[in-house]
Order: sequence, then C-alpha cells, then structure tokens
Amino acid sequence: MPKIAVAGVKGSTGREFLNLLNESGIPADDVFALEAKAPLGTLVSYGEDDELDVSALDTFDFKKADIAIFATTKEQGKRFIKKATGAGCRVIDLSGATFGDSSVPLVIPELNGELLKRGNGQATDGLPQVIGVPSSAVYQILLPLAGTIKEHKLKRLVVTTFNSTSYHGHEAMDELFTQSRKIFLNETLVDDEQIFKKQIAFNVLPQVGEFIGEETSLEWAINAEIKKVLDSDIKVHANCAFVPTFIGDAAFVNAEFDDEVDATAVREVMKAQKNVVVFDKTVDAGYVSVDDVQGEDSVYVSRVRQDVSVENGISFWTVADNLRAGGAKLAFSVMTAVLAKA
Repeated sequence: MPKIAVAGVKGSTGREFLNLLNESGIPADDVFALEAKAPLGTLVSYGEDDELDVSALDTFDFKKADIAIFATTKEQGKRFIKKATGAGCRVIDLSGATFGDSSVPLVIPELNGELLKRGNGQATDGLPQVIGVPSSAVYQILLPLAGTIKEHKLKRLVVTTFNSTSYHGHEAMDELFTQSRKIFLNETLVDDEQIFKKQIAFNVLPQVGEFIGEETSLEWAINAEIKKVLDSDIKVHANCAFVPTFIGDAAFVNAEFDDEVDATAVREVMKAQKNVVVFDKTVDAGYVSVDDVQGEDSVYVSRVRQDVSVENGISFWTVADNLRAGGAKLAFSVMTAVLAKA
C-alpha cells in the first residue's frame, strides 16, 4: 500500500481530500497529514473514528511518502514541492506553484491522461515526477466538452463563472456568514470587509483574485490553464464574479467550433462522459443549481443549446462542488491513475 502525504490539511480542499482517502478505505496508518505550521499535538479528523497527527512541512521527511498531494497556497507549494521531489516523492500539485514549469503536465485524466506516460524530473518509472491539477473552474468547464472536443476542433471559449466564497477558504465563508447575520439583525456593517474588497453578503463582486492588468488572476488562470490542458492556442475570454454562496461554483460556457455542431448531439455526448451528469429540461426548475451539488463528485450540466450568435457554437450551464468535485476528486483521480501505472 503506497504511503500518501497530504499537505494543506487545514484548508477546505485538503480536508476534502482526506475524506476521499478515508471513503476509499485507505488506512490512517498510510496517510501523513501536513501543514505549513503544525504545533505539537495538532490533530485532524480522518473519517468518523480516526484522527491524524499533523506534521510541519519544514520538518517532515518526504522519504516516508510515495506520493504527496499539495493543497497548499502557491507560496507554500513553491517552497516545499522541491523538498518533496528531492526526497524522491511524486507530487500532485493543486497549489499552482508549478504551473509555469513546461515540464509539469496539467492533467484532467478524461482529456489528456496520456500525459501521465511522459517522464520528467527525477522519476525513474517513466511517469511524471510532478503533476499539476487545473483549477476547479477549468475542470468543470472542460470536462463536459471532453467527448465533443475529440470529434470537433474547439475554436473559442467565452466563460462567465459564478464563484462561491470557499474559493478563499474558511475565513471568506465566515465573512459571508457574519455579514449576512448582521444584516438580518439590522446591525451596521463596520470594517467587515476583511477578505473581500466590498460587502459580499447579498451582493455580487466582479473580481475573483487580484488584478493583472485588465484581468483578474482567476480570469488569467482560466485562459492559461485551458490552453495548457488542451495544448492549444485557442481564444479564451473569461469573466469571473463572486456570489454570496458558501460552496459550489457555476458557469455559463459558450463554445465555438471550426465545424458544425448540434446541441442535441452534444448533449448526448455529455451524457456518456464519465463524471458528468446532464439534467436538462426546458421547464421551470429543469436544471441543476449550486445548492443541488454540494457534496457531489460529478460535474452537472444543464441548459445545453445552440449559440445562435456564431455559426458553429453551443452554450451550456455547469455547476460543481468546487472543493470536492473540482479540487479533491480531480486530484484523487490523478493520483489513482498514477498509482495504477506505477
């Protein structure tokens, strides 16, 4: 049984990854829980009955682990991933720290799983030493299109995402809760914007991440990550906004192709795609909402239709639990694929 290290276990995605390990039957003795700072005696839950001792990243010996999942901040990833690989440990990177490294593949198994066959870094088994995982937004945008992309060349994507506060972690969710509670109690909001630049409760903010020129960091990342996953210089335009929800992201996606595509046929291809669930009825409530998908492993799709503004286009609505389906489950799928090939 491989030994698995999970870095960032106090974060939402790291905790969700531990849940997946436990649900899959991996014993607690085979899992190492890691954090950037972990005072002696720090524990984290592992299922209903077990707890794991949390070790500090700077003192942990990565030679004890076969594979490490980095669900840390980008800065922590940049600091500690080299330490892990230097000890011979394979790394799956959710932090984005290795995105700029051309030797590190950015993998969605259903789309470009063949990249797991290419070696890089210090790996001796022909598999990548470090494997990047794209953002949850990119996963839920591209996965429903996986089957169609194999038959039709994708030309352009226009995406509008609606991001939950969990994008920024527990503190951001707490900020939404606190502001909402104060408004319900008719209390004045004073200095309540700690994580978000403006009030998030009962509001929509057209900024996800810091500004990079005219784009925000998530808009830039969606553009860059899609091109890297698809190994294509397609045109991508992303608009991202925070909405006052706790968990779960949504997006409207407009996809334009080089040749004719039919929305009805695309819908059927989506239905056949692993880890995609299509619920698409042209009646009131005949669609999936963010609230419906919390705790779910799949990406859900509704509102599949022709995009009549272009010659060869379709559009659709997609929702997913950004912590579980788009973060932890994607990393778990990559880990499973790697361990099966190792």
